[in-house]
Amino acid sequence: MKYSGIDLHSNNAVVAVTDDEDRVLYCKRLPNDLQTIVATLTPYRDELQGVVVESTFNWYWLVDGLMAAGFEVHLAHTPAIKQYEGLKYAGDERDAVFLAHIFRLGLLPEGYIYPSEERGLRDLARKRLQLVQQRTLQILSIESLLARQANLRMKSEQVQNLDRYATSALGLSPHVEQALVASLSVMRVLTTEISALEHILYREAKLRPQFEVLKTAPGIGNVLATTIMLETGTIGRFANVGQFSSYCRCVESKRISNGKRKGQGNARNGNRYLNWAFIEAAAAALRSCPQARRFYERKKAKRLPALAMKALAHKLARAAYYMMRDGTAFEIRRCFG
Repeated sequence: MKYSGIDLHSNNAVVAVTDDEDRVLYCKRLPNDLQTIVATLTPYRDELQGVVVESTFNWYWLVDGLMAAGFEVHLAHTPAIKQYEGLKYAGDERDAVFLAHIFRLGLLPEGYIYPSEERGLRDLARKRLQLVQQRTLQILSIESLLARQANLRMKSEQVQNLDRYATSALGLSPHVEQALVASLSVMRVLTTEISALEHILYREAKLRPQFEVLKTAPGIGNVLATTIMLETGTIGRFANVGQFSSYCRCVESKRISNGKRKGQGNARNGNRYLNWAFIEAAAAALRSCPQARRFYERKKAKRLPALAMKALAHKLARAAYYMMRDGTAFEIRRCFG
């Protein structure tokens, strides 16, 4: 039996092939060219049990290409892999061999390979969020400029309604006015692109049953329902609600020994987009749901407001798991009692 590990980088990949006694049969650095990597692995195809690819920022093309070529591919969950800390030497070749080694032992922590046919829509939702953040930066920049130059305090809605006549009436110097006009132009372009993306996302998302189910929860509207649905993928990949909550970064990260706290684990391990979505949902639920507000106030009386908000987000994440798994609408009494 043969096993392969690939240590992927931005411009090259170290490909290793080992046998069932961990003997290295092949280990070489190759350019990031799919045909070259497929040709390298083809002689081992009949006995190859699988190819392990390191989960890096650019794994899409390699994983999709290897799967299309007929190889069984596994995505390594990189943060969960830890080699022996006493190693005197560590390098890319050793990393690739180590991936094949732990795969052979059945100890490989695997990441989820999101279906390629649905990945584009999820990434479109991520692009929308990026554009929203950039628009917010422009709005904050305009607010700061007006406060600094004209001692004006404007809200976000007022900034977005500024036009040429309004900016000219402010009496700013020509250079400052030009800076203001530039920021307003960028903000409006971003707004147009965001609206276009939202139209596509809403059209595609509303066809899926999870979309309407998620919208029955307090604080979750079109945008958040789309984000949660697309970032979750197949809900069946989570064995239980605890795994889903952890993936949403809604549980505390800590290490306990003999009843005492001994530091914390990787608090950033999980999906930051789901974490953002449930925090936003919690903030909206505070304004629209009395039961959510009472839960938040009880938690805030015992801990910091940020932790109370995180606890409410955790509640909504748990509810969303059961809603998506069972296809049932949100039940306020089951969630908050």
